[in-house]
Amino acid sequence: MAIAYVFVGLFGLVLGSFLNVCIHRLPRQESIVFPGSHCPRCHHPIRWYDNIPLLSYLILRGRCRDCRARISPLYPAVEALTGVVLVLTFQQYGLSAAFIKYALLVMLLIVLIFTDLLTRRIPHSITGLGIGLGLVLSFFIPVDDRPLAWLGRLWDIYLEGTAGSVAGAVLGALAGGGLFYLVGEAFYYLGGKQKEYLGFGDVMLMLMVGTFLGMPLTLMTILLGSLGGSVVALGMTALSSRYRNYAWPYGTFLGIAAICTCLVGGRLLDFYLRWSGIAG
Repeated sequence: MAIAYVFVGLFGLVLGSFLNVCIHRLPRQESIVFPGSHCPRCHHPIRWYDNIPLLSYLILRGRCRDCRARISPLYPAVEALTGVVLVLTFQQYGLSAAFIKYALLVMLLIVLIFTDLLTRRIPHSITGLGIGLGLVLSFFIPVDDRPLAWLGRLWDIYLEGTAGSVAGAVLGALAGGGLFYLVGEAFYYLGGKQKEYLGFGDVMLMLMVGTFLGMPLTLMTILLGSLGGSVVALGMTALSSRYRNYAWPYGTFLGIAAICTCLVGGRLLDFYLRWSGIAG
């Protein structure tokens, strides 16, 4: 089994290298295929042996071989993060269809976390792809719909199997994206139509998360993301007044919360259902 973890981790490093390309090119609406990897300063193509995840960065000491320009530490950080998160996902779900599903989600989320953090943009090409994938996968890999099933039984509505999973994905998308759209519109009008408090990128992000996770875990993601964002924003504002009017990347906090929900959300939901008496 240890070999499986090593393989997943190494594969994650390679995928992280590709995610770096997406993070840096998609907000600029550039192709992620052409041209090949190159130095952003001297534009010299990167040799294959200088493009080995983590190892090449260490060997080159964080500098381009040709022009000696500094390579952003974000590149190895994304590679390492992708490897670690995929190993944790594999630990949670094992070699299963669920692992493939949530591995796809966390990789999409890593791209969105960093594009929002660096450019305040959440590419619709990623969220649109994610929404489509989430809906299609809900036909084959069940979405957690336990609280919804409980409510359905109260009203004599029984949706099980594929129907329940797809309904859970759709309701999750409506809960996540719909809630953010309504809140954004409310703040927009209350603010005199002068400031956009929540961008449509956040709406698309939560539509995507909802199709993968379903309503209960999507609401958990919003709760964790809001709490995490509030703690960081309030803490940084208390340390320095320059953060008082800082445009915090809410999508980054939501993306981190969604990854945490993928990893531990099921156990938190189990605890809540037992505590509330919904599940014995």
